[in-house]
Amino acid sequence: MYSSSLNILLNTLGSFPVLSYATGFVKDFIISIMKTAPVPRHVALIMDGNRTYAKNNNLPLKDGHNAGAESLIHVLDVCYRVGINTITIYAFSIENFNRSQAEVDTIFTLLRDKLSLLVQNETSFAQLNRVKIRIIGNKSLIPQDILTDLEQIETKSNLNDTIRVLNVCFPYTSRDEITHSMKTIVEMYKNHQIESKNDINMQTLHDAMYMGPDSPPLDLLIRTSGHTRLSDFMLWQCNQDCTIEFVKTLWPDFKFVGITCILFKWMYYKTLQLEEEERISKIPTKNNKVVTNILKELPPAPPFASVSGS
Repeated sequence: MYSSSLNILLNTLGSFPVLSYATGFVKDFIISIMKTAPVPRHVALIMDGNRTYAKNNNLPLKDGHNAGAESLIHVLDVCYRVGINTITIYAFSIENFNRSQAEVDTIFTLLRDKLSLLVQNETSFAQLNRVKIRIIGNKSLIPQDILTDLEQIETKSNLNDTIRVLNVCFPYTSRDEITHSMKTIVEMYKNHQIESKNDINMQTLHDAMYMGPDSPPLDLLIRTSGHTRLSDFMLWQCNQDCTIEFVKTLWPDFKFVGITCILFKWMYYKTLQLEEEERISKIPTKNNKVVTNILKELPPAPPFASVSGS
């Protein structure tokens, strides 16, 4: 709740020209400090809370989703300026098809329209920040007219000088992604692209996921609105090296303060980890036996999942 209050304060100050300049200077200064620390390679976002935000503020549901889209731009701006080059967002779960048709149509249209604005011209967000937009998920479930527009958006953003990626999971669930990976591998085996069953391993499964083999490992996953569950999002990617943060702030209220606080926390603990690894690496050997970090000799931890209530 503190981050929501601070965001409101910053927005209020930003409405005055002089104070707006000062607020921008402070934000630039904070980002410049963050650039000196270790930076996540890949951040995922479960943008939860649009419907609750609309209800709490007596707004139409569409306005809640619009407010959420505005927050996404704020968060992307911070992440890309800090140096995080891959962002993955949970835009629409396959389970969301259980909602009313009116809401589903609203989300589909809103997503298409907002993504179109990102690539509209040379001064649009994606073009200025050299961001490639990728639609990740089961595209067979997308209406053809929406799919055609989304594919055009992908093409417009897929320029030679792109250095950043925005993965839009739509429609998506991890179970569907893992099923897709297994089906792909079966086809590859039948077509002799995989010679032996012994060649099928975790890396093979990973490469056949919707994300593809070039997607960097997931370092940080954030879910807003206070729910402490992953809702079938990136379960394969949330391995022992991924930090998961659940915050109570509703997504439309999650802007500069919210994302910077979480990133500062991640950077702090990552710095401690790197310093500890460096310290251990400098410990002298005894009797020609190399002293290693015993934690690295343990088997991998199981994927993280929380089943507690909201």
